[in-house]
Amino acid sequence: MIDKQNKAEKLHEEMIKVVKSEEAKKAIERSLIILDRNAFSSEGIIQSYEVDYTSISKNPMGGIMLTIHINGKEELDYHPILMKYDKRDVKVDSSSYSPILDRLLQEGEEKGEKNVHR
Repeated sequence: MIDKQNKAEKLHEEMIKVVKSEEAKKAIERSLIILDRNAFSSEGIIQSYEVDYTSISKNPMGGIMLTIHINGKEELDYHPILMKYDKRDVKVDSSSYSPILDRLLQEGEEKGEKNVHR
C-alpha cells in the first residue's frame, strides 16, 4: 500500500515538474494566443493566467490535465491537456474552456476586433 502511494506521489511530482517547465509554459501561452491572438496585450481578452497546481492529474488517455484561471478569475477556466511527445517537447494536445470565457471570446470577435482564432 505504501509503495503504491509512493508511486502516485512520485508521478504527481513528475507531472508538476513538467507543468512548471519552460516548455510547458511556452505551450500553454501558444495555445492561449490561438484562442485570443491579442492575448497578453492591452487589446486582448486574455491578460494573464495562473495554473491551479492542485488540479494537476494524469489523463487516462495519456498526458497531464490541469486547470488554468484566466485573468485571476476562477470562472474563466481553461483546461489544457499537456503531452510530452519526446524527451523535451511539450505541447497542448487538446483543451476546453468555460462557457463564460467562450462568451467573452465570442463577444470580442463580434465587436470586429478579430482577436480570436477559431
